[in-house]
Amino acid sequence: MKPYKTAVTGVAFALLASPVQAENRIDVIRPDAPDLAAYGDYPVGVREMTFTNPDQVDVVNTGADGEIARYNRPLTVEIWYPAADGTTPGGSYETVLRDGETAVKLTGRAVRDAKVADGFYPLVIVSHGYPGNRWLMSPLAENIASKGYVVASIDHTDSTYSDQAAFGSTLVNRPWDQRFVIDQLAALKDDLGAIMDAQNAAVVGYSMGGYGALIYAGAGVTQASTEYEWGAPQGLLERNMMGTQSHAELSDDRVKAFVAFGPWGNNAGFWDERGFAGVGVPLMLIAGEVDDVSIYDAIRGIFDGTVNTTRHLLTFENANHNAGAPMPSPVEGYSVSETLGWAPFEHYADAVWDNVRMNNISQHFVTAFLDQHLKREDRTAYFDVVPTAAGGIWDLDDAGRPTQVHTYWEGFPNRSAHGLRIETKTKGE
Repeated sequence: MKPYKTAVTGVAFALLASPVQAENRIDVIRPDAPDLAAYGDYPVGVREMTFTNPDQVDVVNTGADGEIARYNRPLTVEIWYPAADGTTPGGSYETVLRDGETAVKLTGRAVRDAKVADGFYPLVIVSHGYPGNRWLMSPLAENIASKGYVVASIDHTDSTYSDQAAFGSTLVNRPWDQRFVIDQLAALKDDLGAIMDAQNAAVVGYSMGGYGALIYAGAGVTQASTEYEWGAPQGLLERNMMGTQSHAELSDDRVKAFVAFGPWGNNAGFWDERGFAGVGVPLMLIAGEVDDVSIYDAIRGIFDGTVNTTRHLLTFENANHNAGAPMPSPVEGYSVSETLGWAPFEHYADAVWDNVRMNNISQHFVTAFLDQHLKREDRTAYFDVVPTAAGGIWDLDDAGRPTQVHTYWEGFPNRSAHGLRIETKTKGE
């Protein structure tokens, strides 16, 4: 039993943790999970690498006027990959809670420094929120790797739980961090580099990671956003502004698809019609219907505005900003943090939806989307469904085959597709 103190009353009581909670497992697949949430055929290896981007603008140490500081920008990356046959699943990750202090251990299936599998696998970049860290979306990263992808999740300097600093650093650096990591991985000459197809990549971002992904995808920011007093100093955000040579240099035909969970930015005027028109790569948006951080209507604006590509919007009804992306809260997060003054649980969880359930649904749809665009597998049946899941009809004949009136969401067990909507628009719509 672990003592738990509520933020409202300060009254302590006993938290009874299940074995799954106590182990902080990131690999749980519920019995009612949709088909593509299941782990794939590959055992998973994991390794840590650090890359340093030289002579970058140091936004944190640059003032409102005067000299622009520069530094060598380090990025630590957790890399999951298909491991060789015979690798026995099981491993753990040492990290910290949202408070940046409390040590926690996560339990998953990946084996540290396991031998790589034979083959050649697409690359997926994972980019956390502000603040976050490279394990925030580990349930998705580990799961996708088991299906034949190399997945690299970045610790974005100045934006992690342990080093959270000026927001302007996140605004300026996110898309460039994402691209720089692809560049570094593409240059690897070791065993991992030999199995990685960095010319066939995708970027998955949550919140500020989604902000960066959209800029990388072609949605340069507005002039107005470069002038916000609370943003980046001295016009440094102009590096990401639509129509600039610097933003044009982000264009990258290696990246074949983008996924953005609850992307922040449109709620604060960072894009306009011209910026959205710059996105020409397949896009999947995943959002909570009552997101009050990135604002759901603003995310819908991204969906409506990116008219030059095919895109999907998956909506978790009644979910907030944490829809689909964060791992379940470590059990240590149930206690109120003296540093934060609230329970870190709130950083991970949703008031309505179970995290594991949301993670499983995301694993299903992100797998379908990546398979479609990186592996060129036909996954259209998972997207070509009635828009509202609850409106689907389950009707099988005596042999268990769908009848003509069967419209239930593909891959979802009977009575399990509720509280979800998915919409698709093609180029020109």
